[in-house]
Amino acid sequence: MSHDLLNILSNSNKDIDNQKLMDYLSGKLSAGEKHEVEKWMADNEFVNDAMEGLEQANQDNNLPQYIDQLNKTLSQYISQKKQRRGKRRFAIPAWSHLAVLLILALAIIVYFIIRKFQGG
Repeated sequence: MSHDLLNILSNSNKDIDNQKLMDYLSGKLSAGEKHEVEKWMADNEFVNDAMEGLEQANQDNNLPQYIDQLNKTLSQYISQKKQRRGKRRFAIPAWSHLAVLLILALAIIVYFIIRKFQGG
C-alpha cells in the first residue's frame, strides 16, 4: 500500500492502528479484525466517510495521479493566495519616512516657539 495513504490517516483516531486500516482496504485482515474495523467505522461517521473515499480511490488504481493532482491544485491555490496578499500590501516609499520625521520635528519646534512667546 502506498505510503501517501498512511499520511492521509496521520491525524486519525488512535483507537485503531493506521496500518490496520490500510490492511482493511487491501483485504488483508482476518474476519475478527475486519469486524473490529467495521465496528469502529460504524461508531464514527467521519471515519466511515473517509474510508469510503479511500476505498473508492484505491479501486480506481489512479491514486498516484490523484495525489499529484491534489498537490498541484494545492500549490496553485497557495501561490495565488500569496500573490493576492502581496497585492494588498501598501508599499511605503522610503522618502515618506523622512517626510513624517520632518513634519514631527517642525511641529515640535513650533510648539516650543509658541510656548516661549506665551510665557515670555
